[in-house]
Amino acid sequence: QVQVVESGGGLVQPGGSLRLSCVTSVNISSINIMGWYRQAPGKQREVVAVITSRDHTTYADSVRGRFTVSRDNTKNTMYLKMNSLKPEDTAVYYCHALWSLKYYWGQGTQVTVSS
Repeated sequence: QVQVVESGGGLVQPGGSLRLSCVTSVNISSINIMGWYRQAPGKQREVVAVITSRDHTTYADSVRGRFTVSRDNTKNTMYLKMNSLKPEDTAVYYCHALWSLKYYWGQGTQVTVSS
């Protein structure tokens, strides 16, 4: 069983930055794939960024060049650094982990981009 807990969301103005964190209850090195997803009101949940245990990363086209996903194995934490935020980035952001062939989700953290 894995627990993942997100934090770092909030209200930010367009063009601003935020860093989200996702802390895991197991050794993060043992988690094959982790990712960030988001869900805006009235829309389906979509993938934002994915990182593997070998630090291979992929990004949604809408965030590539603005967002950076990373992992700190010493802190069992995955991060999402978000720069140049836009109103359309407003959503609940979820941490996701694939561990021992099972998927685990966090409760989400709200990110609101508004002036």
